Amino acid sequence: MNELRPGARILLSEYEQAIAPTDRFDDSEITPILLGLFGEVGSVMSTSKKLHREKAAFTGFQNDVEEELGDTLWYVAALCRRLDVKLSDMFEQVLNGNGYAVSIAANSDPTHPIAQVMTAKDIAPLDSVLLKLGEQAANLLSLDVTVDTAKDQILSFVRVYIEAVQAAGVSFSSVLSSNIAKACGRFIAPDTDDLPDFDFGFPVEEQLPRHFEIEISQRADGRSYLRWNGVFIGDPLSDNIADEDGYRFHDVFHFANVAILHWSPTFRALIKHKRKSRKHVDEAQDSGRAIVIDEGLSAYIFSYAKSVNFFEDQKTVSFDLLKAVRNFVRGYEVEACPLHLWEYAILQGYEVFREVRKNNGGIIVGNRDERTLRYKPVGN
Repeated sequence: MNELRPGARILLSEYEQAIAPTDRFDDSEITPILLGLFGEVGSVMSTSKKLHREKAAFTGFQNDVEEELGDTLWYVAALCRRLDVKLSDMFEQVLNGNGYAVSIAANSDPTHPIAQVMTAKDIAPLDSVLLKLGEQAANLLSLDVTVDTAKDQILSFVRVYIEAVQAAGVSFSSVLSSNIAKACGRFIAPDTDDLPDFDFGFPVEEQLPRHFEIEISQRADGRSYLRWNGVFIGDPLSDNIADEDGYRFHDVFHFANVAILHWSPTFRALIKHKRKSRKHVDEAQDSGRAIVIDEGLSAYIFSYAKSVNFFEDQKTVSFDLLKAVRNFVRGYEVEACPLHLWEYAILQGYEVFREVRKNNGGIIVGNRDERTLRYKPVGN
């Protein structure tokens, strides 16, 4: 299989195969698929609306429309599976003899066109194409998968969808590969052997500890204190808010990031394990701005977590929150960690946080080899 990274050349058949395991809906469920498709088309249209409103200030248009078109295609593929038809066959049927040129790249499966270059002779303006795409999406809301015309309705949508890709000026191959990375990164547990090692090649004194135990204690002044290997580290913390909410224990989230993501500029600074042997890494990944990102992300997630009882009794995290996390860390090394891993780090961190908050302290045990974080009462 081709390397599935954003911008990589990729077959539609590969896309179908890769995203199928990310479909968590029941095979008999059609309504949520149709609603999701309609919603994603609306998101594509909203992106175009932002371009009109903000014009040159909307610098993220290409990335945003590429992402929304990928999400739209995910639902089209899900719909095809429920009709027992192949997405690649639907595209092939639309493309053949309809004024499109298809790029065929040399590969082991020459019968399937690589979805990289699709050029229409006459490309309509994006807005008019998106209005047509909205009409097609609305028509699909009444789709009856049991009738013979269901496939024709999807073909009509695919035909306009291809026009939308062209009118938006994005690479269809990038749409596919980016959506694979997003969907699989969110819903499929990664192979730990494939995860990045940010400390690889650095001396041990610059690496994050493979195993650690850190005691958090609260004193009479209401502040929390950290102690690692018998030495107090960092500054005592209070909640810094009128209504006490336990944020004085928020270093737990940095510890979760260390144990599970193998990343935390804040923790590196606390224990003086910054990667100073490589100046560009120290400055770009371990210093001021990266620390602000780490701290800001912790505060951002905490504000959300308060509204959902600090994720108690929850086994998943909102996709919208995870996408915000991804945007937060864009450009930093931890961007390489899939959203599924971020979800695990958040849930593990808050599981330990709830124990620390309830007991006003405790011992946090991190294991980078196992990517786990757990709580241990003081004295055990």
